[in-house]
Amino acid sequence: MNEQYVKNAIEASLLAAGRPLSIDELLAVFDQRDGSSVEEVRAGLDALRAEYATRGLELVEVASGFRIQIRSTVAEAVSRLWVERPAKYSRALLETLALVAYRQPITRGEIEQIRGVAVNPSIIKTMLERNWIRVVGHRDVPGRPELLGTTRDFLDYFGLKKLDALPGAEPEAAPAETVAVEAPDDGGEEPEPAHGAGGTPQPQGMVARGSDSGF
Repeated sequence: MNEQYVKNAIEASLLAAGRPLSIDELLAVFDQRDGSSVEEVRAGLDALRAEYATRGLELVEVASGFRIQIRSTVAEAVSRLWVERPAKYSRALLETLALVAYRQPITRGEIEQIRGVAVNPSIIKTMLERNWIRVVGHRDVPGRPELLGTTRDFLDYFGLKKLDALPGAEPEAAPAETVAVEAPDDGGEEPEPAHGAGGTPQPQGMVARGSDSGF
């Protein structure tokens, strides 16, 4: 198949989709009779990535697949096109989200114990509504509190391919007392839990704004 056509079709698909596309989804764009292959799709992605190296756009791979996005170096300038200002999240929400990301699976009570303050219910609600976190099980202790973990949407939003990409993250097995229960499937295998080495830093892009109350 013509390399230029493959590259153009991939670029158009990524721009039109408005979301990350996996290799299989990109491969499905081409007619099977054309004899397109995974290798050709990957070659097209590599060619696009090279072309974007000096431009305001970049091709990145996140948890759900590949996407074309605005480079951070020009994001502030481009944001002036929109009257509506981007959402600002409180330090409390970002700290809570960071704890879930680095210490998952984790209960709300454990988050409160680490932070030393009660978690505002609206914070958990906001993260659930944005599908950044989900209930992944229950702790095998009296009351069986819910265990919280991150989702692929969380990784996609913060431009991460997997939890290992979090600053200072190292894979760690779930605690022995964790009991898995049925939880909604978000369309694929969840990344392995990760634990922050030497504390719980905030993932890149999670810039705290606002007060320590609410969201």
